[in-house]
Amino acid sequence: MEKSNQRLLSLDVFRGATVAAMILVNNPGDWGNIYAPLKHASWHGCTPTDLIFPFFLFIVGVSITYAMSSKKTDPQAHTKTILKAAKRAAILFGLGLFLSLYPKIFTEPIAAFSTVRIPGVLQRIALVFLISSIIFLKNSEKNIVRITGGILVLYWIIMTFVPVPGIGDANLEKETNMGAWVDRSILTEAHLWKSAKTWDPEGILSTLPAIASGLIGVLVGAFLRRRELEDGHKISWLFSVGLMLFIGGMIWDLQFPMNKSLWTSSFVLYTGGLATMILSFCYWIIDVNKYSRFTLPFVVYGKNAITVFFLSGLLPRTMNMIKLSNADGTTTGLQSWLYNNVFSTNFSAINASLAWAIAQICFWFIILYIMYRKHIFIKV
Repeated sequence: MEKSNQRLLSLDVFRGATVAAMILVNNPGDWGNIYAPLKHASWHGCTPTDLIFPFFLFIVGVSITYAMSSKKTDPQAHTKTILKAAKRAAILFGLGLFLSLYPKIFTEPIAAFSTVRIPGVLQRIALVFLISSIIFLKNSEKNIVRITGGILVLYWIIMTFVPVPGIGDANLEKETNMGAWVDRSILTEAHLWKSAKTWDPEGILSTLPAIASGLIGVLVGAFLRRRELEDGHKISWLFSVGLMLFIGGMIWDLQFPMNKSLWTSSFVLYTGGLATMILSFCYWIIDVNKYSRFTLPFVVYGKNAITVFFLSGLLPRTMNMIKLSNADGTTTGLQSWLYNNVFSTNFSAINASLAWAIAQICFWFIILYIMYRKHIFIKV
C-alpha cells in the first residue's frame, strides 16, 4: 500500500482515462457523424459522454485531499494555501477564457472580448477547485457531508420550486429555467455558449451542484487516506457508498431528471456514485494488488491532464488558420484538408469521424509520452 503522502497510481490512471475520453468526444472529424455513446444527451438523460466531466471534477476533489491534507492540520498555513489555490484557479480560468478568445483575439481583439464566452470547462474546473479547497481546509468531514447535501437540496429547491422572474413557474426547459435566466441576467447573451446564446451548459447557477461533485471526491479522498483502516475495509465501504449514491441518483431522477447541462442533483449523485465505485475498483486492482502493467498509457495522460486538454483545444483552431488549396480551387483549413483527404476517403462518414478522434488520442499520447520520459510535468 502507498504511504499517505504519495500519489495514488489508481487516481492517475482514472484521471488519464478521463482526459483521454475528453479528447475522444471533443474532437470528432465531423460533428454530424458521431456514434451515439459519444454524444451528449440531447437534454434529460445521461450518456457515457456525459460522465466524463463530472468524473474529472470528482478526481479534482480527491486530488485536493492528497495535496492539502498536511496543510489542513496547520491553521496558520491555511491563508497561504488558499492564496496558492486561488492563483491556480485564476490561471485555469484565464486559460479557459483564452481558448474562447483564440484565434479571434489576434485578428479582431475588440470583437473577441465583446462576445467572449465567459463560462467554460476550464473555468468551471477552476471554480470547483478553489471553492472545494476552501471547504476542505475549513471544515470537518461531517460538515463537508452536510454542505454537499445542503447544496444538492438547495439547488433542487431553486430549480423546481422558485418561480423564474419574467417567465413564470419553475421549470427545467432549456431557455426558461432559473439557471438560464441567471446567466442571461448576469453575463448577457453575448457571453454565453455560442451554440445556444440563451443558456450555457457551464453556467453560473449550475456551478453550485458541480461543487458538490468535487466535494464527493474530497470525501472519498479523505476516506482513502485514513491510515487506521485496512484496504479491504476502505474498498468495501467506498463501493457500497458509491452504489448507494448511484441508486439515490436514479431515484431522484424520477422527480429531478438527470441533466448534464443543468447539472441536476440526481446527476451529481448518479455520476458521483459511479466515480466512487470505479475509483475503488481501480484502487483495489492497482494500488492494493499491484497489477499495473496496463497503466502506462493512462498515467502518461494523467500526469499532464490539464496541459493536454488545453493544447488539444488549441490545436484545431491553429490548424484551421493554415489554409491549403483543394483540387477544385477552393481553400480550407489544414485540419479540414487532412480530414477530407486522408480520413473521409478511406472510411465511411461515421467511421472517418471516429478515426480522426482516435488519431488525436494517439498523436497526443506520443507528445505526452516524450514529456513523461523527460519528466516534464506542467503544473498549472
